[in-house]
Amino acid sequence: MSGSIYEGYKEALRRGHLAALRGRPEIALAAYREASRMAPDRALPFVGLGGVLARLGRHDDALAAYAAALGRAPGDEGALRGRADVQAELGHRVDAAATLDRLAAVLERQGRLAEACDVSRRALELAESRGRRKGFAALVARLRETSGDPAAADALARALSVLEVDPSVVPRRTGPPDTEPSTELPETLSPPEPPPPPPDPGALTLAVEAAIDAGDLDETRRATVLAVSGHRSLGQLHAAIDACYEALAIAPADAEIHLALAELYLDRGWRTMSADKLVLLGRLVDLTGDAVARGRLCSLVAARFADEPRLAAYCA
Repeated sequence: MSGSIYEGYKEALRRGHLAALRGRPEIALAAYREASRMAPDRALPFVGLGGVLARLGRHDDALAAYAAALGRAPGDEGALRGRADVQAELGHRVDAAATLDRLAAVLERQGRLAEACDVSRRALELAESRGRRKGFAALVARLRETSGDPAAADALARALSVLEVDPSVVPRRTGPPDTEPSTELPETLSPPEPPPPPPDPGALTLAVEAAIDAGDLDETRRATVLAVSGHRSLGQLHAAIDACYEALAIAPADAEIHLALAELYLDRGWRTMSADKLVLLGRLVDLTGDAVARGRLCSLVAARFADEPRLAAYCA
């Protein structure tokens, strides 16, 4: 994508997000369609279209838009969530559960067990089946092994409200080894809190652009980190990468944004690009003497690039 087309694509997306936030659906639809024509390989414009069409009650058109997004990015979290919501609203509970199963698998592969468990629980509530319950129980068992994570603890409580009499998820006893195991079932749990709503991609994008327009480097950095995290959680990797590029245009030496971009490249499977980015970041860190950034860089190298000579030597 050339620079001029890319700028036009970003502007069309921005107009779409802004119009959607301001309750101007026709303007939003036109802008998202324009963005989709400029970048036909990207899923994000179609996710935007699906969201606006769903709010207008145009369910078939929304499903078509989400299908177009998933054709370009099969694991797009925003598209999968949107499609499941529309299917559930139409009363297609089995189809919605199948879409959520797919989303749970995406989240599990990303290591986001608490979110995967919540999604799998919702799928089970929509359409009970032996296989789905078995898969959900396996996720719950993995989640129980996570310690010190409040999100995991909350998700586990919600899961136990569904599987409260399943012996495989009864909390393990911590008493002496010779203590007789208790046969009592866990106490009835209070109704779980609903999961927080997913991030609003339009608001995330607008926050970054507002900080850039104001020339506020600290706010740009903060907004970018939030946008990258939010878009990444929604599976909108193109949007997260775009946010990094925008921020680096005014903060080219920001190590945290460079690290985020390297991680996003890995998410996309672009390992060589990620390694190249880290090599350049290493040179930057040498110049700035940023010990914290160096530590984070070397942690990523140890986890993902131990076999890359350029990086292994740098972090030896």
